[in-house]
Amino acid sequence: MAKKTGGSFLKEAGRGPALDAKSPFAVSGLTVAYDRKPVLWNAGFAAPEGELTAIVGPNGAGKSTFLKASLGLIPKLSGEVAVFGRPIDEARGDIAYVPQRSSVDWDFPATALDVVTMGLYRRIGWLRWPGRRDKERAREMLALVGMEAFADRQIGQLSGGQQQRVFLARALAQDAKVYLMDEPFAGVDAATERAIVDVLKKLLAEGKTVLVVHHDLETVPVYFSHVLFLNGGTVASGPVTETFTAENLQKTYGGRLAATQLAALHEAAGMKT
Repeated sequence: MAKKTGGSFLKEAGRGPALDAKSPFAVSGLTVAYDRKPVLWNAGFAAPEGELTAIVGPNGAGKSTFLKASLGLIPKLSGEVAVFGRPIDEARGDIAYVPQRSSVDWDFPATALDVVTMGLYRRIGWLRWPGRRDKERAREMLALVGMEAFADRQIGQLSGGQQQRVFLARALAQDAKVYLMDEPFAGVDAATERAIVDVLKKLLAEGKTVLVVHHDLETVPVYFSHVLFLNGGTVASGPVTETFTAENLQKTYGGRLAATQLAALHEAAGMKT
């Protein structure tokens, strides 16, 4: 069977449904391929404003790709992305992105304070040096995640959990309207997990919209109000109380989750199956 070319992917994917102009972060018809192999196919989602959404799915389902392609960090074959109805290229200042910790060069010669200050560059201007007030704000953000004592520590000398907190502080410094976080809970200790949860609560209290790639299914009903199931495309999305069901889990994960595991998740969460 002949391999499809990128052009045929684009032709078959189509444009997808119209974007939701009211959504803080709307994606339609997103198709992405690596080496002519589709990773995401016609995926779409409209984030509810002021809510915390978990993006879940098995390994290789395209969760990180969904965020990166939406932000233009990797090429896409098709798809539209809008922030409050505006093209994403016109709304970069409204979005803060926390990448996977494993994708960062931690040998880069920068202190924790330097990294957080980078989150202010869009406001400061790339050709200007940060001033005293900028550095004070960066220190305030480090304090919010319990890292003020490490402000002058080189980032490569920090533990994994500490590095994750620094990147959260950088995102907070941006004072964005929409926050996209790629596996912030991955490989962190209990103290850092609590710090992350506190940050998420703070953002929600301020009316921000947050999307988080997340792996721990047991904590989805605990931490999140909405959920997006991805596996090569959009399987389902909606409020956790309505959408986090055994049926959608089975559609998304297939044989990867035994029936007993599905039942246990819902029994622990007190939710319908």
